[in-house]
Formats: sequence, structure tokens, C-alpha cells
Amino acid sequence: MKKRRTERIAQLGLLTALALIASYIELLIPLPVGIPGVKLGLANLIIVWSVYTLKPMEALAVNVMRILLAGFMFGNLSMILYSLAGAGLSFLCMCLAKKSGAFSIIGVSVIGGITHNIGQLAAAMLVLETASLAYYGPVLLLSGLATGFLIGTVTEEVKKRTPFKP
Repeated sequence: MKKRRTERIAQLGLLTALALIASYIELLIPLPVGIPGVKLGLANLIIVWSVYTLKPMEALAVNVMRILLAGFMFGNLSMILYSLAGAGLSFLCMCLAKKSGAFSIIGVSVIGGITHNIGQLAAAMLVLETASLAYYGPVLLLSGLATGFLIGTVTEEVKKRTPFKP
């Protein structure tokens, strides 16, 4: 029993480290979109994978640790706040979508990408006390759709090529 617990802790640490590395790599890739908040979401590959391979609380721990570590290492407090808002809504929606059984990994990832952007936009509107940020909504929804599809497709391919033990 102790060996299994140690293996699980090591797995959580590895997934957190991979998500943190993906967050850092994403900082190095410039996106010439010109709209704040649009990014690839590479770390979400690890989060989607975690949703499918870990217990919900373990996947949530990986997600929160990645956000906190990336925020303290590469960002600031507002980045952490916006990321937590987006990730919280996204994680909840992905878990519900997965549990429903009505969506593939790609569908769950798309839901995650879209709701992450909705969560961040809502947090920004609350913090900045302006509804005018809603004009970013359509662009952020399209970017969430596109990146969610991309991340979901890659996650599905990773699933095909690795031992998949939920």
C-alpha cells in the first residue's frame, strides 16, 4: 500500500512538473494575435490528461500547483488570479463533461478551452469593474475553441500511444 501511495505522489509530481514546463515553453512562443489572453494553452494537455487518468482531486491539485508555481516563477499575482478563475471554471466543466460520457477527449478539451477563457474574462470584468471587456468575448471563444481542439487532438494521440490506466 505504501509503495502505491509513493508511486501516486511521484506521478502527481511528474505531471505538475510537465505542466510547469509546458507553461514556460508557452511563454517562449510569441503569438502575433495582439489580443490579451490568447495563448496556446500547452499546459492544458497535461490537465486534460490528468482529468482522464487521475482522481478529480488529484487532477485539481496538479492544476492548482501548476498555476501557483508558474505564477510565482513567470508571472505575478494578477496572472495567478486570472489563471485560477479560468482554470476553476474550466476544470469543473471538463469533469462534468467527462462524467456525462457524451463527449470525447477532444470535446472535453474544447469545453475546457472555451470555459477557461470565459472564467478569465469574467474575473477581469470583476477586477477592472467594466463590462466593456465583453467585446473580447467572441475572439476569446474562438481561440478557446481552436486551442481546445488542438490540445484535445494531441491528448487523444498521446492516449493511443501510452499505457492508459484511469
